[in-house]
Amino acid sequence: MENSNSNPKNTNSKFQTLSLGIQWIIVIGWIAVLVGSASALFLVALEKVSQLRELYSWLVYFLPLAGFTIGWFYFRYGKNVSKGNNLLIEEIHSPSSIIPIRMAPLVFLGTIITHLFGGSAGREGTAVQMGGAIAHQLVRLFPFKIKDQQILIILGISAGFSSVFGTPLAATIFSIEVIRLGNYRWNLLFPSLVAAYLANWVCLFWGTGHSHYPKIPIDLNGTIIVFLVTIAIVSGLVARSFSSLVHNVSQWFSDLIGYSPLRPLVGGIIIILLIGFGISPVYLGLGLPTIQSAFHIQLPIETFLLKALLTVVTIGSGFKGGEVTPLFFIGASLGNIFGYFDPTHLSLFAALGFISVFAGASNTPLASAIMGMELFGWEAGILFFMATWIAYIVSGHTSIYQSQLIGKPKLLSRSSDFGKKISDLRK
Repeated sequence: MENSNSNPKNTNSKFQTLSLGIQWIIVIGWIAVLVGSASALFLVALEKVSQLRELYSWLVYFLPLAGFTIGWFYFRYGKNVSKGNNLLIEEIHSPSSIIPIRMAPLVFLGTIITHLFGGSAGREGTAVQMGGAIAHQLVRLFPFKIKDQQILIILGISAGFSSVFGTPLAATIFSIEVIRLGNYRWNLLFPSLVAAYLANWVCLFWGTGHSHYPKIPIDLNGTIIVFLVTIAIVSGLVARSFSSLVHNVSQWFSDLIGYSPLRPLVGGIIIILLIGFGISPVYLGLGLPTIQSAFHIQLPIETFLLKALLTVVTIGSGFKGGEVTPLFFIGASLGNIFGYFDPTHLSLFAALGFISVFAGASNTPLASAIMGMELFGWEAGILFFMATWIAYIVSGHTSIYQSQLIGKPKLLSRSSDFGKKISDLRK
C-alpha cells in the first residue's frame, strides 16, 4: 500500500497551508506596524492641536472657515470615502472595490483641523478609517480572495481601535461585533487579537500614551443593582436619541444645503453662536479633562446634554473625527449625575455611564463591557456586562453606524427587522 505521506497532492496541500500561514503572519505584522505608527502620529498631532486650541481660545472663531475647508476637500477629492466607518462596514458586507488610500490622509487632516478649531468630535472614526484603508491596500501586494479582503478590513479596524484607545481586547471584539447585530465572526478572534495587541505595542513604542482611569471595585447589593439598571436604561435611551439626532441633523443639513462644503461652515457658525450664548469651551474638542473629572467630582447636571448638543452639530454638519470619545464624555457625565444620590459610588456610576452609552449607540455591548474591564479593572466586570447589555437592548435598532446589519433582532425590538440595514429602518 502506498504511503499517503508521499502523495504529491498531500505534500502540495501542506506546502500551500504553510505558505498561506506565513503570508498571514507577514500581513498582520505589516498592518500592526503601519496602523500602529499612523495612530501614534495621529495621537501626537491631536494632543498638539488640542493644546494650541486651549492656549489660543480665539481659534474657535475660525471654525466655519475650517469646516468649509474640510467640506471642500471631501467634495473635491473624497466623495467615495465620505461615508467613513460605514464604507468599511459596507465593504465587509458586500466587497466591491479597494478602499481608496486617500481615506487615511483625508480623515487624518480633517480630524486634526476639526480639533484645532474647536469642533466637538472624537478620534475613533479616524483611527478605524485609517486602519481599514491602510490594511485594505495589502490587496495590491498579495493575491487575496474576496473573503480575505473582508478579513483585512476587520484586522485594520481592530488595529486602529486598539492603538488609539489602548484597549486591545475590546478592539478585538469590537471589530467582529460592529459588523452585524447579534452575530460574531469568532473565527477571526485570534488574528484580530494579534493585530490589536501588536498595533498597540507599536503605538506605545513611539512614545505615545493613553488615558488612565480609576480602578472600580465591585460592590454588589440591592441599592447598587437599582442604580445600575437605572443608569443602563437611561444610557440606552440617551444613546438612542443621540444616534437618531446625529443622522436627522445630517439629513437636515443635506436637504437644506445642496453644496456640501457649506454644511460644516454653517455648523461652525452655529457652534460659535452657542459659545457666544454662554456654553463653556470645555465642551469643545475631545473633552478628556472633563471625562477624567467625572470620576472624582460632581459635574453640573446639564453637562451631558451640552456635550451632546455640540457633538450633534459638529458631526451632523460634516466635521470629522467620530462620535465615540464624545459618547464617553456624555456617558461619564450622565453617570456622574447619580453621584448626587450616592457620592460614595461616584466613580462606579461614571464608569457605568461611560461604557453603557457607547454600547447602546454602537451596538457593541460585549466590546463595551470588556473595554470597561480594561480601563477600570476586572473586578467589577459582572456589573459592566449587566449595564452594557441592558443599554444595548433599550437603544433598539438604532446606531451611529447606519450600515450595520441586524443579524439577530434585539429583545423587545421588531423581529421583522432581521437582515435589514439600520439605515433601511429610517426610510
